[in-house]
Amino acid sequence: MLLPVIMAGGSGSRLWPLSRELYPKQFLNISGDYSLLQQTFSRLEGLDHQPPLLICNEDHRFIAAEQLRFGGYKHSGIILEPVSRNTAPAIALAALQAIQSSEQNEDPLLLVLAADHLIETIQAFQSSVEKAIHYAQADKLVTFGIVPTAPETGYGYIKADETEGDAFTVCKFVEKPDLKSAEEYLASGDYYWNSGMFLFKASRYLEELKKHRPDIYSACKKAMAVVVPDMDFIRLNKAEFEVCPDDSIDFAVMEKTDSAMVVPMDAGWSDVGSWSALWDVSHKDDNQNVTRGDVITVGSTNSYLHSENKLIATVGVHNLVVVETKDAVLVAAKDQVQDVKSIVSQLRDAGRTEHQLHREVYRPWGKYDSIDFGKRDQVKRITVKPGEKLSIQMHHHRSEHWIVVSGTAKVTNGEKTILVTEDESTYIPLGTIHALENPGKIPLEMIEVQTGSYLGEDDIVRFEDRYGRS
Repeated sequence: MLLPVIMAGGSGSRLWPLSRELYPKQFLNISGDYSLLQQTFSRLEGLDHQPPLLICNEDHRFIAAEQLRFGGYKHSGIILEPVSRNTAPAIALAALQAIQSSEQNEDPLLLVLAADHLIETIQAFQSSVEKAIHYAQADKLVTFGIVPTAPETGYGYIKADETEGDAFTVCKFVEKPDLKSAEEYLASGDYYWNSGMFLFKASRYLEELKKHRPDIYSACKKAMAVVVPDMDFIRLNKAEFEVCPDDSIDFAVMEKTDSAMVVPMDAGWSDVGSWSALWDVSHKDDNQNVTRGDVITVGSTNSYLHSENKLIATVGVHNLVVVETKDAVLVAAKDQVQDVKSIVSQLRDAGRTEHQLHREVYRPWGKYDSIDFGKRDQVKRITVKPGEKLSIQMHHHRSEHWIVVSGTAKVTNGEKTILVTEDESTYIPLGTIHALENPGKIPLEMIEVQTGSYLGEDDIVRFEDRYGRS
């Protein structure tokens, strides 16, 4: 039976300011009412498969777990990468975990998918997967080649060789080409876009990895020798994984193996690698504008306009990308959106935080929104989910005033524990050990006013935390 392996480890910058390091694009609702991660799980419905195995960054674990819980998706665990080491090691971790956890020494077929792709035609996607099963069962390493629709220079290509039923042997992998080469590839009919999706036996992938990159195989084997279950999460040996080389599955295995096959897929695929790519695959109005949120246009065409909070009004603009969030606004020429990454680099180099997190930040217990800043004060709107509790903590540099807007707060303030209800408040002095909990059945909404000499998030000393952050 298939075991889908969904890789959700990316922290890309190409869809900034919606995408941030701590909230990357796989968790965004950029097409429809569900995130790209949730859509990846949904498109598996109808295939005969085990609950998927998810791989994600340590920093994203609670976002991923919450999105799966909210969508009601079953899974076989969430492998946490302590550091990013690219796709070849990530898939090795999944293969090792799949074999270790399988019953009766089964050798599952791993369907490797990225969590941040869009696929319009689910039936065509599933049809290609079902065609590929035969080859994977015959010990082939199958990749899925997207039938190209344009001379795209932003994708890698796969050149097909001899036909074998519904698949082709792989002649070679080609890096992102220039426009002339891409036009030649399209005209030849022998090339497919490299989708980054794969299907193979867990054991066959490990055999080929051990053969071609024994250093990666050895590091992953040691990292998975002793795993530590933690709620839904699977923790590996951090020290062993940190020494693992960084490499992609294409370079490490697929370009070297003599068992590579490519199955064509024509399913309306996109890796949503830029704002212009998102414009390409989105529904447009009569003026070829894509609008999301509160947007009014006059005499504007061919633009992508995305509002999170404020009204966006455009007059006489063309071929623009305008994206508004609570803490940033991007205005870019649609044909130059690849340079958004340089904005992110400038933010990082300047020591700012807009590249890393949103003003509204999600936590396992709920979320907070930093709605006002001053030199010695900060105001946050805090939402705590029913039954959840923040860590027992203290601060060296700030005191806090809590005002309950709705719901009930159970507050530990030094040696006292009190209930604070709607329209009531409490004060947490600097240096006092405290905790906040929602014992009720509805979300707890609070306003927090911080005052002090330093208001950074790293001024937290955690004594006890149910989410393993102490």
